[in-house]
Amino acid sequence: MSNYATNSLTLPLQLISAQEFHPGTLCAPEIATNMVFKTSLGVVFNADCLKILPHIEDDSIDTIFADPPFNLDKQYGSKVDDNLSEKAYLMWCRAWLNECIRILKPGGALFIYNLPKWNIPLGAHLTEEGMLFRHWIAVNIKLSLPIPKRLYPSHYGLLYYTKGTPKTFRKIRTPIQICRHCSKELKDYGGHRNAMNPNGVNLTDVWDDIPPVRHRKFKSAKRTQNQLSTKLVNRVVQMSTNEGEVVLDPFGGSGTTFDVCERSNRYWIGIEKESCDAIIERLSTPLVLPHENGDFIEG
Repeated sequence: MSNYATNSLTLPLQLISAQEFHPGTLCAPEIATNMVFKTSLGVVFNADCLKILPHIEDDSIDTIFADPPFNLDKQYGSKVDDNLSEKAYLMWCRAWLNECIRILKPGGALFIYNLPKWNIPLGAHLTEEGMLFRHWIAVNIKLSLPIPKRLYPSHYGLLYYTKGTPKTFRKIRTPIQICRHCSKELKDYGGHRNAMNPNGVNLTDVWDDIPPVRHRKFKSAKRTQNQLSTKLVNRVVQMSTNEGEVVLDPFGGSGTTFDVCERSNRYWIGIEKESCDAIIERLSTPLVLPHENGDFIEG
């Protein structure tokens, strides 16, 4: 379901109708001046996430997907420092993670997309804070060059934790893989192909079917930094939420999470510290398309 709306730059949060739920009602009026865009399903705040998250209600969000800067000295804009000391970077991450834990509903899901180097201490912090480890998902994307005297890095880590026993976990099946040259299936499944579920195979914790975002039709021209595939974010949203539940992304980037939520009928709250032009364009026009997705959702 796609539910785009016009740019609503001046509508105060307190004027959102109380008769109909909107995720903006989960946010305190103090941050209304930071709101730059709104649809019937979601709202975008242009500010540091540590200035917005404290003003969101306790136990109010169903799923949080966070794709923070990786501290690789990339140039995101004048407001983001992506070259912190290791100690400062981890302290910053722990600060916004603690806010995320607070606003998650009991049983809510938290996903962190980052380099393995950072996800190891961040996962340890979540465990110390009482979060329940579910999975370390390896997202196989080769975007970097080989590093001397190191293995070739070919995956990003996607941490999956929940605030206690997960309240929502929807089983996903992926299509049986075929050769793109001869169109034949790549595996024979030990001679038991006829017993396979016609809807596909169970999703594993290694995702090697996520395409990089290279083609212009899948990315915004207003943002030059790496952008995530809608296929990855859609899988996270479908796995951990039902229609009508609330997803939050504290690092909005080009708006991939918000686009996915609009198309899948989820409410959403977005935060982006740098310019929100790419997000507004994406949600207001049909210029950026989603990747093809053959996932089958059970339940």
